[in-house]
Parts: sequence; structure tokens; C-alpha cells
Amino acid sequence: MIWKQILLLSCLTAFVLLAILESGEGAAVSSKQVAGEEDKKNLKKIFLQESDASNFFKKRGKRSTKSRDELNAENRQQLRADEHRREYYEEQRNEFENFVEEQNDEQEERSREQVEQWRQWHYDGLYPPYLYNRHRI
Repeated sequence: MIWKQILLLSCLTAFVLLAILESGEGAAVSSKQVAGEEDKKNLKKIFLQESDASNFFKKRGKRSTKSRDELNAENRQQLRADEHRREYYEEQRNEFENFVEEQNDEQEERSREQVEQWRQWHYDGLYPPYLYNRHRI
């Protein structure tokens, strides 16, 4: 029985709160009307003119030739796609060239270090340490 009273009391408070909020919105009607007029002005900008709208849904027949505007638009799209493709592959090529150059530099550095270590190990005290400086017995 108590749960019914709690439910009734919560519903009554919710109804009172909604009534208060709705009466508070009624005072702001003038600003909503102004906002509604601004929305109508913005909606007028969205719609096309009648001359444009009548041509909007007309479609070209399958066998008819394309207009010059359509051909130009398709050519621009194709050129733009080609340019993007060229830039992409150029970027990939540059990254790969940089990678290969780094690998070659690292390999050269390792081989130079190994040669330097070999020369230090086999140095005989003569400068320059070439074979023709070696003393033959």
C-alpha cells in the first residue's frame, strides 16, 4: 500500500514540475517567433529557383551526347584523381628511397667500422701500412 502512495506522490511532483516549466516557456514566445522568422529566411536560401528546379530532375538520355559542362566536370575529376594518385605514389617512392638510403648508410658505416678494426689489429707500425712497406725477409 505504501508503494502506491510513493508512486502517486512522485507522479504528482513530476506533473507540477512540468506545469511550471511549460509556464516558464510561455514567457519566451516573442523570442521564439523571432527565431522562427530567421529560420524561414534561412530556408529560403536552401531552395533552388524555379528555372533551376525544373532542369534539376531532367536526365540526359542514354544515347545522347554529354554536354560540354559534363565533359569538363568529368575531365576535372579525372585530372584531380590522377594528381592525387601521382602525389601518393611519389610520396611512397620518396619514403622507400629514404629507407633504402638509410639502410645503405648503415651498411657502409658497419663495413667501415669493420675495416677500421681490421686495420688497427693488423697495423705493423709503418705509415702508410701498405704491402710494399713490409720488410721482406
